[in-house]
Amino acid sequence: MADILDWVSLSLVPGLGVTGQRRLVDWFDGPDGALLATAKERSKVAGIRPEALAGLSDVGGVRDRGEKELERLAGLGAQAICLDDQNYPPLLRQINAPPLVLYIQGRSELLATCCVAIVGSRAATSYGHRIASTLARDLAAQGVTVVSGLALGIDASAHAGALSAPGGTVAVMGCGIDVVYPRQNHSLYEQIREGGVLVTEYPLGTTPEAFRFPARNRIIAGMSYGVVVVEAARKSGSLITAVLALDEGRDVFAVPGQVDSFKSAGAHWLLQQGAKLVLSAQDIIEELPLCPGLLGEKKAGDGAGPGASTLDPEHLALLEKIEPYSMKRDTLIACSGLSPGRVAEFLLLLELEGLVEMLPGDEVRRVGQEG
Repeated sequence: MADILDWVSLSLVPGLGVTGQRRLVDWFDGPDGALLATAKERSKVAGIRPEALAGLSDVGGVRDRGEKELERLAGLGAQAICLDDQNYPPLLRQINAPPLVLYIQGRSELLATCCVAIVGSRAATSYGHRIASTLARDLAAQGVTVVSGLALGIDASAHAGALSAPGGTVAVMGCGIDVVYPRQNHSLYEQIREGGVLVTEYPLGTTPEAFRFPARNRIIAGMSYGVVVVEAARKSGSLITAVLALDEGRDVFAVPGQVDSFKSAGAHWLLQQGAKLVLSAQDIIEELPLCPGLLGEKKAGDGAGPGASTLDPEHLALLEKIEPYSMKRDTLIACSGLSPGRVAEFLLLLELEGLVEMLPGDEVRRVGQEG
């Protein structure tokens, strides 16, 4: 096994890229062989850019950059792991273009667990936020590690939901591990660093440029047994992640949304293509029989919603008339046959039980599950 210094040093050569790194490692049987080779020997390897060959001419300088990177990582309490490291995510190692080096900070043991990705729109609706958080929480409670991209919207809700259960979460970043992006997720970034694990293929200080995120998505898909799409437009990064997962033979799941919502158009397209429809975490769990570390004693998302079992028949009858999508209070009063005062009283109790949500415009919707 080559030393981590050789892996990191090679990965930092300007203009080399993942493909060039892999060609050199395969040709010379490891990064150490690539660094020790002569310029003439390296020039025989097809597909290596001239600027990368020039950068490799100063091996001392290359290794010096690698040493400094490892020192800075250690100072942050982070580390680098390479392709042949036992902590490297086992599924990620199997994809077509796995990163030769990953930079990680946090609970590295999560990388070898049963990982499932939850991805979706940055501009998520409150429905999307709630579903992503609930799915992540229930999956984490079953021993599944939730993977996402630390973006706003669905990603953030998935990470937060997983952290609320005794499980774990992996945030795959499109920048250096020391760069908080987006800034609005600074608190979440700190929580994941403590209770989950941050992962990136980019060295410290790398800025979050747009072209890095499709590459980031292949890691999200590659290290996961399956990808769950919650609210995604027809053309979106989440759909790219799902397609990458399919290319690698992973399961793809989709959560249905409102039929006329463009934010769910991508998820609906996936369902039309054969993705598994997800109504609860159990729909995902049952597709993961070979996943390591699943608890399995109870089914996530089964049973009554919070507080439903304690309701009397009148309250349950009203709850059954409330849809997951918003409806006017006047409509509810009309279809329930109850007085406005009685409906107001019942709604207050249901809201306190966490079973309904009151919305602007005197509207209400169900957020729990009756038995």
